Amino acid sequence: MENASPEKSINLFHCLNELNDLSLVHEIQRFLSTSGSYCLRDSKLSPAQWSALVFVLLNSEEKLDEIELCKYDPSEECLQRLLPVVKASRKALLWSCNLTEKSCEVLASALSSSPSTLRELDLTDNKLQDSGAIFLYTGLKSSHCKLEILRLCICNLTDRSCADLASALRSNSSLKELDLSNNELNDSGVKDLSAGLDNIRCKLEILRCTLNCFESCAVLAICLNSNSSCLRELDLSSNKLQDSGLQLLSTGLENRRCKLEKLGLCNCSITEEGCDALVSALNSNPSLPLRDLNLKHNLPGDSKPKELLALQKDPQYKLETLLYVSWFF
Repeated sequence: MENASPEKSINLFHCLNELNDLSLVHEIQRFLSTSGSYCLRDSKLSPAQWSALVFVLLNSEEKLDEIELCKYDPSEECLQRLLPVVKASRKALLWSCNLTEKSCEVLASALSSSPSTLRELDLTDNKLQDSGAIFLYTGLKSSHCKLEILRLCICNLTDRSCADLASALRSNSSLKELDLSNNELNDSGVKDLSAGLDNIRCKLEILRCTLNCFESCAVLAICLNSNSSCLRELDLSSNKLQDSGLQLLSTGLENRRCKLEKLGLCNCSITEEGCDALVSALNSNPSLPLRDLNLKHNLPGDSKPKELLALQKDPQYKLETLLYVSWFF
C-alpha cells in the first residue's frame, strides 16, 4: 500500500471490510476518539494509516459536509492524502495550509471530476501565486465544476492571472461569490476581471477585492451599469479609494441598470467630497436596490451622515442598514 493511490487504498479497505479485517481502521478510530483530529498535526502517519483515515472519514455516520484541513495537518502532503475526502465534501476549508501551485493543480482536477460535490473552497492565506491560480481557474471552466464560493484572499496574486479568471467567469461558471482581497491586482488586473463580470454567462453576485489605484473604480462602475452583470454585493473595504475613486464608482450607482444591494466602503479614506458624490448618486436613483451601506472609518464631515440617514428614513429608498458609527472626526 506504500505507493498505492488514495482511491486504490480505499478500495482495498472496502475489501478488508468484507473480510472483517479492519485493524488499521480501528486504530485510527481509537486515535481520533481519544485525541481528536487536531492531534494529527504533529503525527507522522504511514501511507496505510492515511488511507485508513480517509476510509474512516468517508464512511462516517455523520454527513460529510465540510473538511478543515488544518485540523489534520496544514500541508500539501495532507491535501494529497485526503483528496478523496475533499472531493466528497461540499465545503473545503484549506486556509493557511502552506499550499502552493502544486496543490492548485490537484484541486483543479478535483473540480473537474464527475460528479463534483464541492460548492465552497477557501484557500485564504496560501502562497498560490498566479501560476497556481491559473491552474485553479482551468478547473472552474469544466462543465462538471459546481463551485459557488471561492476565497483567494492573501494568495500572492497579481494582475497576471486576472485574464484567466475572466475567461473562467465567461465559461458558464457556477461561481457566485469570489474573494480576491489583499492581493495586488492593479488597474490592469481589474480591467481584465471586468471583462468576465460584464458577460451574460457570468453568475458572480458577490465580489471582494483590493484596488491599488482609484481608476479601477471607473471600470467597476461600467460593470455596475451593464445589463449582463449579476453583481449584488461589492466589498471594497480597506482600499485607499479616496474621494476621486468614490466619485467614479458613484457613476455606476446612478444608472437604473445597477443591481447592487450591498456596498462595503469601510476605511477607504473618503471625506465629505466623496460622500457628496455618493449622496447625489443615491438621490438621482431611488430605484437602486441598495439596502446595506458600510461607510465606517471615513471622514465624511458633519452634514453627510445626516443626509444619508434622511435617505434611509425615506420610504422610496431601499436602504435598511447604514453603518457609520465610527466616523473619524
